[in-house]
Amino acid sequence: MKHFLKLLDVSPKEIEEILNLADQLKYENKHNIAHPHLKGKSVGLIFHKASTRTRVSFQVGVYQLGGQAVVLNPGETQMDRGESIADTARTLSRYFDGVMIRTFGQHIVEEFAAVGSVPVINGLTDFEHPCQVMADLMTIREVKGTLEGLKLCYIGDGNNMANSLIVGGLKTGMKVSVATPKDYRPAPEILDFAQSYSSFELLENPLEAAADADVLVTDVWASMGQEGEAEIRRKAFAGYQINRETLSAARGDAIVLHCLPAHKGEEITEEVFEANAHVIFEEAENRLHAQKAIMTLLMRG
Repeated sequence: MKHFLKLLDVSPKEIEEILNLADQLKYENKHNIAHPHLKGKSVGLIFHKASTRTRVSFQVGVYQLGGQAVVLNPGETQMDRGESIADTARTLSRYFDGVMIRTFGQHIVEEFAAVGSVPVINGLTDFEHPCQVMADLMTIREVKGTLEGLKLCYIGDGNNMANSLIVGGLKTGMKVSVATPKDYRPAPEILDFAQSYSSFELLENPLEAAADADVLVTDVWASMGQEGEAEIRRKAFAGYQINRETLSAARGDAIVLHCLPAHKGEEITEEVFEANAHVIFEEAENRLHAQKAIMTLLMRG
């Protein structure tokens, strides 16, 4: 594994390796056992989109691994003023031992990785959110003890979260059910991948998708950059909510995950969110451990 750009590129064995190392690093973190795998290394964190969890978890993670993080916020690089991705990549590769990018188009991280000479991590693009889904898989495995054979149900927009959950779930042996309105389905490339799995189903009825699910997941109806579509999306996604009725269709011990931030009352009710808050915020913490594992595997040499 040279880069971590999208889960479509990552093998099931590599996903397991990341999860196993994340578990180990979390244990060491909880027991104050130092793990300076990036001692003496510098990691660039480039943000074209504002962030809470991605920003903090990566910056703290680099520190806990013994390295130095340099944060470049929106508007702070010449790339934001027209310098090419290629020139930026060739320059920053001479300063950093690795780069995380949180941006819009998938082509940005792909080109940066192709031209640069250091590992590149996708901190989020409009196509995939692979670091978040690694944290999701880690959380599910912690709570359920396994991934193999569980049913994961995603309800909502067929966005980067849906894309990554489909790939990550199927590659780890889960059954994956997705419910989206027909005009908001996951990316064609993702659906082409999923067609080869009999354990995948794409539906329009949320309750049908949630039937006997072990894990229910959702995301906001309007992601960053889609604020202008908010009212249209509220109408399109009416009924695509994780609520008491959705939970009643799932298994009795089902858990609910959310990548945050949550718009309670839209994609999830406050009642269901708060009942699952202990798992949702463990999921948020696991961003730290999963990303530390990814950085360690890519950058420690």
